[in-house]
Amino acid sequence: QVQLVESGGGLVQAGGSLRLSCAASGRTFSANAMGWFRQAPGKEREFVASIIWSGGIWSSGSTYYVDSVKGRFTIPRDNAKNTMYLQMNSLKPEDTGVYYCAAGQRVRNVKTSHDYDYWGQGTQVTVSS
Repeated sequence: QVQLVESGGGLVQAGGSLRLSCAASGRTFSANAMGWFRQAPGKEREFVASIIWSGGIWSSGSTYYVDSVKGRFTIPRDNAKNTMYLQMNSLKPEDTGVYYCAAGQRVRNVKTSHDYDYWGQGTQVTVSS
């Protein structure tokens, strides 16, 4: 089992920044990928960003982003803290939603939520215009 705990959500004005954290614990070595998804009211959960590790967890890897956040969001990591972040800059009202951290053991398609085995509880991000 892998446990994921998100934090860092809140209310921010358009153009502002937020950094979400996802602290991982448990059998983290079994994960081959971690990612962020979000869900806006009345909409389906959508892919935001992810990393597939080239070696074990917290090693180097390949990152992926949905087109709407490219150039604005990044996913830095802190290996010592077993934590992945979602750094969000130049936020827009359409970025509003509940953001979820996810980890998977055999992720093939990073954009597919069903490929991920473990999920955090979610954290609310609200961007005002």
